[in-house]
Amino acid sequence: MNVVAAGAHHRSRARGQASAEFALVLPLVLVVCLAVVQVAVVARRGVLLAHAAREAARAAAVEADDASAASAARAAAARASPLDPARLVVTVARDADVVRVTVRYDDPTDIAVVGRLVGPVTLQERVTMRREDR
Repeated sequence: MNVVAAGAHHRSRARGQASAEFALVLPLVLVVCLAVVQVAVVARRGVLLAHAAREAARAAAVEADDASAASAARAAAARASPLDPARLVVTVARDADVVRVTVRYDDPTDIAVVGRLVGPVTLQERVTMRREDR
C-alpha cells in the first residue's frame, strides 16, 4: 500500500511541476505569436502600399501639368487601398519622359504588447513610370 501511495504522490508532484513550467513559458509563447501576427500585418500593409504607389504613378503619368499630377497621385493613392490617408505621404517628380512617385506610410504597430515594444514602422515604395500625357 505504501508503494501505491508513493506513486500517486510522485505523479501529483510532476503534474504540479508541469503546470508551473507551463505558466512560465506561456507568456513568452504568446508574445512570439503576437510578434508573428504583427509582422504579417506590416507585410500586408507593405503590399497595399505598393499597390497604392502603382496607382499613384499611373494617375500622375496621364496628367498634363505638375500640380494636377501631384493631386491626382495623392487621390489615387488614397483610393487604392484601405490604408489611413492621413498617414500617407505622396511625392511626385516629373522629368521629360518619366514620372517618379514615392509613397510613404507611417505604419502604427497596433498589435497588443508587441506594438508597444516595436514602435511605429515607416514603409516606403517608389515607382517610376513613363509619362503618357503627350
